[in-house]
Formats: sequence, structure tokens, C-alpha cells
Amino acid sequence: MVNHLNRKIRYLSTRGGMAPRSFTEILVDGLAPDGGLSVPEVCPVVSNEELTAWRGLSYRQLAYEVIRRFVDDVPPDDLRSLVDRTYTAEIFGSDAIAPVRPLTSGVWLLGLSNGPTLAFKDIAMQFLGNLFEYVLDRQGTWLNIVGATSGDTGSSAEYALRGKRNVRVFMLSPFGKMSAFQAAQMYSLQDPNIYNIAVRGVFDDCQDLVKQMSADADFKARYRIGTVNSINWARIIAQIVYYFSAYFAVTQHNKQQVSFAVPTGNFGNVCAGHIARQMGLPIRRLILATNENNVLAEFFATGRYRVRPPSQVFRTSSPSMDISKASNFERFVYDAVGHDPAQVRTLWQSVEQTGAFDVSQETWYQNIDRFGFVSGTSTHADRLATIRQVWKQQGVMIDTHTADGLKVGLEYQEEGVPLICEETAQPIKFEHTLQEALGCVPARPAGFERLEELPQRYTVIDPSMDEVKAILKAAVAP
Repeated sequence: MVNHLNRKIRYLSTRGGMAPRSFTEILVDGLAPDGGLSVPEVCPVVSNEELTAWRGLSYRQLAYEVIRRFVDDVPPDDLRSLVDRTYTAEIFGSDAIAPVRPLTSGVWLLGLSNGPTLAFKDIAMQFLGNLFEYVLDRQGTWLNIVGATSGDTGSSAEYALRGKRNVRVFMLSPFGKMSAFQAAQMYSLQDPNIYNIAVRGVFDDCQDLVKQMSADADFKARYRIGTVNSINWARIIAQIVYYFSAYFAVTQHNKQQVSFAVPTGNFGNVCAGHIARQMGLPIRRLILATNENNVLAEFFATGRYRVRPPSQVFRTSSPSMDISKASNFERFVYDAVGHDPAQVRTLWQSVEQTGAFDVSQETWYQNIDRFGFVSGTSTHADRLATIRQVWKQQGVMIDTHTADGLKVGLEYQEEGVPLICEETAQPIKFEHTLQEALGCVPARPAGFERLEELPQRYTVIDPSMDEVKAILKAAVAP
């Protein structure tokens, strides 16, 4: 076992082209210089004694204990203050932050949508916003955040960073591909440090533009480009916390295992579960649920990772998962190949050149069961049926993405193993589909009653790097 608290915490790139760096260095840089993703040199391991001690902690206390395992260049008192300022009842509705409630026998619903934008992304993004402001103040510098969203990341990032000192946000979203509620959450913001860029295309086009800008070393340095997408490691470590908190909520001792059902598109949320399992949390299965854009489910079933071109990305009723290129998947593959950056580089070169790779015959893939992943796909009809069933039987409304996770999770439910299904957003964000499923729509939370009627401010562009750079340059110019 590695006593991680007594060693220097350093980060490497999944592709091997970055010298070891500190946490705050990778925080502001986002994508690694070689195009890879930052990962800890050594994953911290939590002992059984520590797990036992953590059982009685509040969410804030637990968040501090988990996050400090990955951060050693923020003074402990400052880190605790950042955590305490983030995870409050005022921001998340209760001190539980991510409450767990029983749904059916052996099945639990992990409530992750209680933040300012009603989506699970708030749990990490609120912390990230405070962390960015703290680090930039300490460094006496500024940052331009460039991000991509398929629906929820954008509003969560903008609400977390609106009005923050020394930071601007340029958020790319697929024009006309989000729900009206999701679009209005972003486009109605009038804060001068928020810039919404609506791209004629799909999420993958937006994500490609962000990666291209991060790969332009000269432009990135000159304009101090950072990221808030889940390619930023700080997002992942903040999400690890609720895997631990949910585990403690549904178990009595550390010998018990649980399984998590996680709807995913970009592999960020389930990647946090993977890291929690690597740390020693007794997770039996990570049940990965996709919608019709089932690139990840196909990989775990066949060993083939096949990125779809934009023309083949389905527009679905769970739009936040309408993703074909799963950025965080690279972090998992790095672990699966035994931390061999040469193999990762080769695989992603194949993706860039051919749009796919096939590792079905590789020894590491044939042993992939050791990571606990299983997968499945949910369709529009499945979503409607699951939403109706949960409403009829439990009187609980769930959103479309949560329905995807629950549908696939129930397919893998095991006797005696608690199944924790992760709620990803409140159903009001997808009221058109809720109307289709139930013949009614959820009540709107206070403050969102006439959201879509507010004035909106955004710029529509083709998927062009030159256009994105022009918008950023104009905003930065004195």
C-alpha cells in the first residue's frame, strides 16, 4: 500500500509527453501539452481503517479527506476552506449535498441534481469555480476558460464562474441540439465574463474545437487557455467524493460491496467511479449506461472503439449523452494497459487516422473484467417506459438520462448487492419528454418559472477554429 499523504503528488500525461507537474499546474492547463490527459503518477489507496473512520464524516469533511489525497500544493487550511465554502446547504439544498434514498428493494437513487443548475455537474463545477478563483488570485494572473457542452456542463460551468475574478468563460454548444431549458440556462446569462458560442454541428464538433485550441501551444500560452470539461482532473476528483458518500449511506461495514449504475457519454462521471474503485472503495460493478450513441457500450462488449462521424451521431431525448468521442475514456485505457503511454499514443493515433481501434485480441482487454465494468444501451422507448414505471410504482419523477442508467442498472442487479443509480439532472430540464411519458410536466423550481422567455445572448458560428479565436481575441482586446 502506498502512503500517498507522505509523498509528493505529481501528475503525468496519458501519452507520456509531459514532465511531472503539480496539481495547480494541471488545473490551469487542462489538456496536457502532448494532447493527453493528466493522471496522478500514483493513485492513492485508502485503507480499511480509513474507510471505517470516514463513515461518520459529513459530506464536507469527506470531500476534504478525498480531495487532499490528490492535492498537496494548496495549504490544508485553504483547501478545507474551499471545500467548506462549496458544499453548503444554501447551494445544494441540504447538508447531505448528494442524498441517497431507496427506490425499490435493493435499489437506491443517488440525488446529484440539487445544485444551482439542477444537474450533477454542479457538484464538481462549484468546487472548480472556487478553486480557479483561489489559484488565479494566488498567482496574480488570469485565465480564459474554453469549454464544450452537450447540455449540462456549460450551464454548470457558467453558473460556477459567473462574476469570478480574473476568469472569462467561452462555452461552445451544439446549436439547436440541447433542450430548450438547457439552452436558456446558458444563453440567458448576461454576466460580462460569460460568452456563449453556438456551433452548427454536434457536441463532438465543439469538443474537437476545444482540443484543437488546447493543442495550439502558442495561442494557448498567449491567451492563457484553460478548460472546465471533465478533461480537467479537478472535475474528476470532486466527483469521486459522492461515490464514497453513497457507499457509506447504504452499507454498514466495509466488507459489503455495491454496484453503481451510471449514465454516461463523455466517460467523466463513471471515470470518477473507476478511480474510487482503484482507491479501494468496495465497488463490485460499474454499470455503464449509454443511449443510442452507444460507442462505450460497444467497446465493453466487443473490444472495438469506433467514433461516429457527426452525421451518424443520433439526436436523442437524453441529449447530454449525444456524444461519440468520450474524452475521459483515455484515462481508463491508460490504467487498463498498465500505464503504458506508448500503447495509449498508438491507440489514439489510430482513432485520429481511422476513427477506431480494435483491441479485442489484446491480453489486457481479455482481462478487462478485473475493472468491474459492464455496459448496456437504453433507447427512447426504454426511457419512456422507465420513467412511467418509476412514476407509477414509486411516485418519483426521473429525467431521461437517469432513466437510461436505471434501465441498464436493473439488467445487472444482483441479489444482496445494493444497486445505486445515479440521478444526473432534474426532470424539468427535459419537460418535453416527461410530457410524452407521463402526460404532465414537473413543477418548476423557484427562479426558473419563465426561464425560456428571458433575453438570450449568444453567437452562432460554423465549426471553425478561426471563428472561435476571433471571438476570444475580441473579448480579450483592451
